[in-house]
Amino acid sequence: MDGIPFKAGEIKMNQKKHDLIEEVKKRGEVINKAIEYLIPIKDPEGLYRAARHLIDAGGKRLRPVMCLIASEAIGVKCERAVKAAVAVETIHNFTLIHDDIMDRDEMRRGVKTVHTLYGEPTAILAGDTLFAKAFSILSESDFEAENIVKACRMLADVCVEICEGQYIDMSFENMSLKEVGEEEYIEMVRKKTAVLIACSCAISAVLAGENEFAESLWKFGEYCGIGFQIHDDVLDLVGKEKIGKDWGSDLLEGKKTLIVIEAAKRGIEVPVFGKKKANADEIEKSVRMLEECGAIEYAKNKAKHFVEMGKKELKKLPESEAKDLLESIADYLVSRDH
Repeated sequence: MDGIPFKAGEIKMNQKKHDLIEEVKKRGEVINKAIEYLIPIKDPEGLYRAARHLIDAGGKRLRPVMCLIASEAIGVKCERAVKAAVAVETIHNFTLIHDDIMDRDEMRRGVKTVHTLYGEPTAILAGDTLFAKAFSILSESDFEAENIVKACRMLADVCVEICEGQYIDMSFENMSLKEVGEEEYIEMVRKKTAVLIACSCAISAVLAGENEFAESLWKFGEYCGIGFQIHDDVLDLVGKEKIGKDWGSDLLEGKKTLIVIEAAKRGIEVPVFGKKKANADEIEKSVRMLEECGAIEYAKNKAKHFVEMGKKELKKLPESEAKDLLESIADYLVSRDH
C-alpha cells in the first residue's frame, strides 16, 4: 500500500461477537501508523510539530475508524480506505486548531492548544497545512480518478458546511434563547459536527462508485453525528466526575444547547446561564433545575432518536460483522460517559 505500514490482518474481525473497544482500538492504531507515514514531521520542523500537536495528543479517532468500518461493510478492503480515513481525521484536526484560536481555549485533550504553545500565526499556518494535506492525501487514493474527484468535491463541500456551522454557532452568541429554537440548533449541529461524520462514513463508498451505499452511509453518519453532539451537550452537565474543572462550561458560556432551549420553552431560567463564573454549588443547582424540568431527559431521548434514525439507514447494507459494529458504535455515541 504505497509503503504505508499497514497489515490487513491487524483489523480482521474476531470470530466471536465483536468487542467494540477492542475493534475500535485496532483500527485506531492503524490510523496512527498511517498518520506517521502520511504526515511526517519534516522541515520546517516547527510547522509540522505544530500541525501534528493535537493529532499526537490522542483523541477518539472516531471519524477515521468509522470510515474504515464503513468501507468493510460495503466490501471495500481497508487498505484502500486508509488514505480517505486519514484525510478526514486531518480535516477534523484542522478545524480544532482554528476553533481553539477563535474560542481562545488554552487546553484540549489534556495538552496546551496549538496557538497557546506555538503562537497564533504558526497555529493558523499549521491548520492551513493540515487542510491542504487532507486533499493531497485523498487525491492519492487507489481508486478511479473520476471517483477521487467526487470524493474530493464532497470533502470540500463538507469543509464549507463546517465553516457555515461555526459561523451560525458564533451568531447564536448575539441572540436570545427566544430567537434560537430547536430547528436552528439542529441545523447548526448538522453543519458544524454531523457532516464530517457523515463524510467519514460515506467517502469510501463514493471512492468505490457505490452511490446507493454512499447515500445510506451519509445519512447514517449525519443522524449519528447530530445525536453525538446532543449527547456531548448532556455530558457537559451530567458528566461531573469525567469533565472535572470544565463541568458546566456550556452553561457559564451561555451556549444555546438543545437542553437550555427546551428549558426556556418550559419557562425555566437557569441562574448561571451566560454568567462566565460560578461556584460548584451554583452550577449544581442549575443542573438540578434542568433535570427536574425534564430538559436533560428530553435531550437524551432526542440524541437516541437521531441515532435510531441513523441505524435504520444501515438496513440497506448487506449483513456483515462490520455493519453490526457500525450499529454498536452508533449506540456508543449516545451512551458514552466522556
